[in-house]
Amino acid sequence: MSTTAAARSALGRYGESVAERHLTAGGMVVLDRNWRCDEGELDLVLREGDLLVVCEVKTRRGSVGGTPHEAVGAEKLDRLRRLAERWAVEHGLHPPGIRIDLVGVMRATRGAASVDHVRGLL
Repeated sequence: MSTTAAARSALGRYGESVAERHLTAGGMVVLDRNWRCDEGELDLVLREGDLLVVCEVKTRRGSVGGTPHEAVGAEKLDRLRRLAERWAVEHGLHPPGIRIDLVGVMRATRGAASVDHVRGLL
């Protein structure tokens, strides 16, 4: 793995940890993290009440490469929906609903990261 790839991977793991702490502090329960199949990966799978919540985490150091929100387009959202349904089936769950969320983490040069949780991407 190149130095750049290793740095990106470390940044992603950092963002997922920050997002997980933020979401569980808000009462969600983590069911799975970094679940993979041949179609892709789900960063975080959580439960909020009876609802299954799949959370895409995007972490940035600055806005040069675009905001975290700009990184999730229609194609990515469709794939996340398919993966969420597949995860539920493979785990024998039949939730009354599945919601796709985005957590954008902006890592600060100094101090705490800023976290923006968007519920129910359309």
